[in-house]
Amino acid sequence: MVRFRQRAILLSIPVFVGACSRAVSAEIGRLELNIVECGPRGVDVALPGRVHLVDPGGKVVVAPGLPFWKDHFNCDGKVALDLAPGEYGYTVERGPEYRRARGSVTVTAGETEKRRVELQRRIDMKALGWWSGETHVHRPLKDVPLLMRSEDLHVAPVLTVWNKRNSWRGLDLPQKLVRRAGPGATRLYHVLGIEDERRGGALFFLNARAPLEMQDSGPEYPSPVDHLEKALELGAWIDIEKPFWWDVPTWVATGKVDSIGLANNHMCRSTMYADEAWGRPRDAKRLPPPRGNGFHTQEIYYRLLNCGLRIPPSAGSASGVLPNPVGYNRVYVHLDGELTWDAWWKGLAKGRSFVTNGPMLLVEANGKLPGEILRAGVGGRLEITVDVRVSGNDPLEAIEVVRDGRVAERLAVGGKGSTKLVFERSGWFLVRVIADVEETFRFASTAPFHVEIGERRRTVHRADVEYFREWIDQRIAVLERDAAGELEDPERRKAVLAPHRRAKRFFDGLPGSAR
Repeated sequence: MVRFRQRAILLSIPVFVGACSRAVSAEIGRLELNIVECGPRGVDVALPGRVHLVDPGGKVVVAPGLPFWKDHFNCDGKVALDLAPGEYGYTVERGPEYRRARGSVTVTAGETEKRRVELQRRIDMKALGWWSGETHVHRPLKDVPLLMRSEDLHVAPVLTVWNKRNSWRGLDLPQKLVRRAGPGATRLYHVLGIEDERRGGALFFLNARAPLEMQDSGPEYPSPVDHLEKALELGAWIDIEKPFWWDVPTWVATGKVDSIGLANNHMCRSTMYADEAWGRPRDAKRLPPPRGNGFHTQEIYYRLLNCGLRIPPSAGSASGVLPNPVGYNRVYVHLDGELTWDAWWKGLAKGRSFVTNGPMLLVEANGKLPGEILRAGVGGRLEITVDVRVSGNDPLEAIEVVRDGRVAERLAVGGKGSTKLVFERSGWFLVRVIADVEETFRFASTAPFHVEIGERRRTVHRADVEYFREWIDQRIAVLERDAAGELEDPERRKAVLAPHRRAKRFFDGLPGSAR
């Protein structure tokens, strides 16, 4: 996870205000916000939402008693605030399926201003079989149900174990680790998410049966692969937080990684982190800030796919550490039946999914969803019709079909589009959408479709194999130089280096590799 040591995000100091006093003081006024959705027969229905409210000086307003983070608070649809007189600006959102609402309101001393804020649904994804989730939540467990309702999020593992911090230490673990975020079974969260974040990067161990004790771990020792193996014994789902962490090639070479964060917390709602923190740096001249890191993240993912590694993309926001709302970066998974915790993760494993921090992206290839394997026999030629449907709150810059790591087609920017691809050898493709937003990398991307022609089911690209071999060589060289630090003990250094050397052998042995 990225912390604020990279660069400061400039947010005005929050203003704390009173809420729901019985009488309005002569020196202050009251603002009552009612967030609604127009229901059947034109009747307003209260709607949970996220509120960004600023005072006349541009300072963020906090609503006491409601979950607050950085520049917003969440509520179940109604909130009353006692405020100093003046003009206040607001933005109200509820995830990417609703149109955001913006406006201003004047608060007058001694009076109550009631403001109805209507949120209009652009698309109902769950009605189409798509259920949203994210993998990176650091908010208090007591707040999670309201956060999920107000962000229209359906699945969330909550990270309660993070390196030396273990929220369950000394406590009895609940018998039921999956809980409902409100009535019904359509919003589910898991109370035991685990993050192992050290010098080589960050791994998530999700859906584990018990905590993983990591309080004695150093920056390098024991190897994160050791923790990965122990997490697997606890039934964990293994998620790589970001593709550019130094240990990524070593982790994927284990063959035990379940997903990787294509939409990650470098991508924030109102800003973008300019560099790779302590990860492997990109060529910033070729991929300049602010959005260069986003394209770099995707390029690495494409290289992994070009090595024949079929790892579905995931998404996480790091709300509670970085300035994102819960669910800003999210992954939608398609289910044929009802939402259950296990069914959602099985759908993600199959790549029946797309990630987004804005646009809604519905894609079919020959009538099939992302994650599908499209096949033709030996000597075959496969023609694929790709149908695309896009909607969102932001204007679009590009709709692109990426094939084997390169942009193969650019579709006209609009709500719907279609194109044809012809494959004569095995490969993969996906569709991505880039929003026309300057300050951050706002996008959506499907998981890949896989194409198998004949008996050779996967095409491995030599240049991409060599890319990861060189990456591992650089990492090994850094560890070998640490002879006077944590790895001064030769046995420790040997243990930490072993997974990297195995990873190099893995890439050496890939069909079509450079060796």
